[in-house]
Amino acid sequence: TGVGGHAYHAANIGAGGVLRKFFMLEKLFQLQAHKTSVRREILAGLTTFLTMAYILFVNPAILGETGMDKGAVFVATCLAAAIGSAIMGLIANYPIALAPGMGLNAFFTYTVVLHMGHSWQVALGAVFISATLFFVLSVFRIREWIINSIPLPLRSAISAGIGLFLALIALKEAGLVIANPATLVGLGDLTSPGPLLAILGFFLIVALEARRVTGAVMIGILVVTAIAIALGVTPFGGILSMPPSMAPTFLQLDIMGALDVGMISVIFAFLFVDLFDNTGTLIGVAKRAGLMSK
Repeated sequence: TGVGGHAYHAANIGAGGVLRKFFMLEKLFQLQAHKTSVRREILAGLTTFLTMAYILFVNPAILGETGMDKGAVFVATCLAAAIGSAIMGLIANYPIALAPGMGLNAFFTYTVVLHMGHSWQVALGAVFISATLFFVLSVFRIREWIINSIPLPLRSAISAGIGLFLALIALKEAGLVIANPATLVGLGDLTSPGPLLAILGFFLIVALEARRVTGAVMIGILVVTAIAIALGVTPFGGILSMPPSMAPTFLQLDIMGALDVGMISVIFAFLFVDLFDNTGTLIGVAKRAGLMSK
């Protein structure tokens, strides 16, 4: 009887704890008002993570071409996504996850650093200044006024334009297209392992997306990576390790260098790419999720 009594008491405490946690989540996120549940939110969170986790591989690969330490960029990418998504959920209570965006990182690497010849420290300074301006535009609702003045079809087309830009960069990095003096863009060597693996990965991801498989992008990346390692195309670096240090890039931005007159155009380019990239992506996602309203 004593054991049974303790078991009953423990069960009550356990049930009470679950209820308290449920009511806490309900009060914080208004789950019932949004016609959702804790289970659905957990599954949605895992699905979202698997969908967006590709940025953990792609962002360091792109920014690493500037000379930035890839390990430090990897950790910064993780922290930015974690902190940004937590703030979006806890403050805005909006079911949208945040992560470093594809678009600005490509412009940062291929245009500002590699083409214009600025150091990545100065380019980071320009990013910081443009982000500060972006914050000011948002706080004073100037950003809202700019977006509302743009026709909705044009706003929706922004994400498509940025997607085409990124697609060209991906084709170039995979070796599927190369520079051609006559036509600007030419076909790469489709007999080499890199382009063939890229093609395989593309069709695998498209097939999984068509079948609505959770984490299709992530699965495609992992499968192609495993094949590349098995064939010796990509060196194997292990499975688990301690997180790399952020010291090589932490607070290494050169704000004074970015205040040079020649950097004004770069700062405004960052600002407007960020403004329209952010807006186009947010509108596309919000429309898809049925979150758009006046």
